[in-house]
Amino acid sequence: MIWVMRHSQSHGREVARRFAGALGVLVAVVSALADPVPQAGAPIKPTSRGEATAIIADARKILTPEGVETLEKVRIGGIEQWVSVRGVDRRNPVLLYIHGGPGYVSLPMSWWSTRGWEEYFTVVQWDQRAAGKTHLLTNPDIVAPTLTNERMVADAEEMALWARKAFGKRKIFVLGHSYGSYLGLELARRHPDWLHAYIGVGQVANISESERRGWQFAMDAARREGNTEAVRQLESIAPYPAGDKPSPIQDTYIERKWMTYFGGAMAYRRTNDAEDDLAYLSPDYTDDEIRHLWDGNAFSTPYLLPDLLAERNTATKLDVPLVVFVGRHDKNVNADVSAEWFARVRAPE
Repeated sequence: MIWVMRHSQSHGREVARRFAGALGVLVAVVSALADPVPQAGAPIKPTSRGEATAIIADARKILTPEGVETLEKVRIGGIEQWVSVRGVDRRNPVLLYIHGGPGYVSLPMSWWSTRGWEEYFTVVQWDQRAAGKTHLLTNPDIVAPTLTNERMVADAEEMALWARKAFGKRKIFVLGHSYGSYLGLELARRHPDWLHAYIGVGQVANISESERRGWQFAMDAARREGNTEAVRQLESIAPYPAGDKPSPIQDTYIERKWMTYFGGAMAYRRTNDAEDDLAYLSPDYTDDEIRHLWDGNAFSTPYLLPDLLAERNTATKLDVPLVVFVGRHDKNVNADVSAEWFARVRAPE
C-alpha cells in the first residue's frame, strides 16, 4: 500500500530535478529518431514539456467511430473529482480502475501503462479524494474531516454507480491496485451484483502481516549488506507494526524507505523513480498540476494509512469471480501474503 510519503520537504526540488530529467530523456530519444541531417541550427522537437505531451496525446488519441475519450470533473461524495474515460468502443465492457496510495494516482502513468486495455474495455479511472488533480480542486481544510477509509469506500461505490449509469451497463469489471485493492475488495464484497468480476493487483490481505514481513525483508537485506544505518533505523521502530494499535506514521515511512531501497517495491531497483518519471510526461496534467502531483499523497497518507495497517481480516468468501495479479518480488504489498489469502478465499471461480 503504497508509496507512502516518499516525498519529503525537499519534494519540490526533487520534482523539478526529475521533471527536467524525464524531459531530457524524451528529447534525447526523439532526437535520435529524427531526421539524421537536420538543417543547421534548427531546433529538434520536442523543446518543451508542452510539445512532448502533445506528441503523446496525439499518438494515443482515440479515433474510432464508437470510441470515447473524456477527462472531466464529476461530483462524487459531495466534492468534484477528476474522472478519465477512454476506450476504442463504448460497447465494450466497462473496467473501473481504483488506484493505490493513499494518493498514489495512476492516471498520469496511464498513457504508457494502460493504453492496451482500451482495446478491450472502456477504462474508467479517477484521481480519488485528496489525490492528484482532485486534491487541487477543494480546500484541504474542507476535505480533511472526510478522509476516512469508509468514505473512500463510499466514493468507490459512487464511482461504480456513475460508470454503470453512464454506459448503460448492469455489471462492470472492477480492478483495485494496492490501497485501491482494499477499496475494490470492499466494493466486490458489498455489491457483488454490480460486478462481472473483481481483479486485485497487489492485493492487500492480512495487512499487518504484510507490514511485518516487509520490515523483516528490509532488516534481513540490511544485515546481509552490512548497512548499519538501515539496521539502526529499522531497529528503532521494532516491533513493527506496533501490535493491535496503529503504528506511528513516521515508523511506516522508515519501513517503506528501506524496503524500497532493498528492492521490495520495484525489484532490482533502489527507488520507484523509473515509474514516477513517466508521470511527468502525462498529457492529462498541466505543468502546474504536475508540479503538485504528489501533494495529495503526502496529505492523505497520515489520515488513511495508520488505521488500515492495523487491520488483520480480509473477506474469505466472495460472490463474484476473482482474479489476482501479484509480483512475486513485491514486499510492499507482500505477494506471499496475498497468495496465501487467495488459496483460502472462496469465490464462484
